[in-house]
Amino acid sequence: MRRKSHTPPSPLPQRHGVDPVRVRLPAAGTWRTVREHLVERLSGAGAGVVDGMFDAGRIVGADGRPVAADAPYVPGLFVWFHRDLPDEVPVPFPLEVVHRDEHIVVADKPHFLATTPRGSHVAETALARLRRELDLPALTAAHRLDRLTAGLVLFTVRPEERGAYQTLFRDRRVRKEYEAVAPYDPALPLPRTVRSRIVKERGVLTAREVPGEPNAVSRVELFEHRDRPGEPGGLARYRLTPATGQTHQLRVHMAALGLPLLGDPLYPQVTAPVPAGDFRRPLQLLARSLEFTDPVTGEEHRFRSGRVLAAWACHARWAAGTDDGPSAGQ
Repeated sequence: MRRKSHTPPSPLPQRHGVDPVRVRLPAAGTWRTVREHLVERLSGAGAGVVDGMFDAGRIVGADGRPVAADAPYVPGLFVWFHRDLPDEVPVPFPLEVVHRDEHIVVADKPHFLATTPRGSHVAETALARLRRELDLPALTAAHRLDRLTAGLVLFTVRPEERGAYQTLFRDRRVRKEYEAVAPYDPALPLPRTVRSRIVKERGVLTAREVPGEPNAVSRVELFEHRDRPGEPGGLARYRLTPATGQTHQLRVHMAALGLPLLGDPLYPQVTAPVPAGDFRRPLQLLARSLEFTDPVTGEEHRFRSGRVLAAWACHARWAAGTDDGPSAGQ
C-alpha cells in the first residue's frame, strides 16, 4: 500500500482571505536549485518576478524562514508564497448568509461573483469574502457555482468535515433546483427530461454535446410564461432540476432545446467579452434551493434563495442594463 505523504501546515497566514500558494518540488527532475524549478514552473510570471520574490524573502519553507534562491533542489520539499493579487473590480452586490452553524455556512451568491479563487478572480470571490467577513479562515467550499450564476452555495467550517459534505454532491445526495428565464416556445412539450453526453475541454470556453452514453440529465419544467409585445412566443420562467453536475449542463441543455438563457454570453454562441466592471444584464440563472441530510448532524436541511431574476421582475429594465439592485437578481 502506498503511504500517504504528510503535508506540513502552512507557515504563512492568509492574505485578504486567500491562502498562500503551496508548491511541492517533484521527486524527479534535473534542477539544481529551488530557484531553477520555480522559474520554470512559474514561467508565465517571468524570471524577474521569481527573483524579486526570493530577494524580498517572500518564498518560505515549512519553518517560515525565507528560502535562498541558491538553495539546493530537494525532491519533496514544500515551499510557500503569496502571489501578487490581480487588480479586481469589486462586485458591488451583497453576499447574503442564509444559514450558519458550527459545521456549515450557506450563502446566497450574487451574479458575477466567483465561488473560489481562480484565474483573475481571487480576493473578489465568495470564499475569500466570507473568510474575511465571518472571520472563518478555515472555511472551504463544498461545491461551486459558475461565476455568472447566482444562488445558494454550501461552505464547510471545519476542514476535517469537508469530505463528508463534498461526498453528498459526488454521490448526488443533494437535491438542487434552479430557476431560469428564457424564451417561451408554445410548440415545445414540457415538462421533459433531457439526456445527453457533454464534454468540456480544458482551455475551451464552451462545453458541447457529443454522441455517446449520456452523462448529463436535466429536468425542465415551465413555471409560467408571458407575452412580449411585438415578439413571437414571449418569455418564460423555468424550473430546472439537474440530476448530474456537468460543467454548464443546464445552459447547454436549454440552448439545445432552442431556449437559450437570457444574458448567456456562451450559448448558443460566444459573444464578445464585456469590460471589467460591467455588471449589466446578468445571466438569468439562479440556484434556487438546496436540500440534503446533514452527514455530520443528521439534520434535514432545506435552503431557499431570496433572489428574484431581474429579467422576470422587469425585462425592459434588465435589457436596458439599468436594473442593478440586489432585489432584482443581483
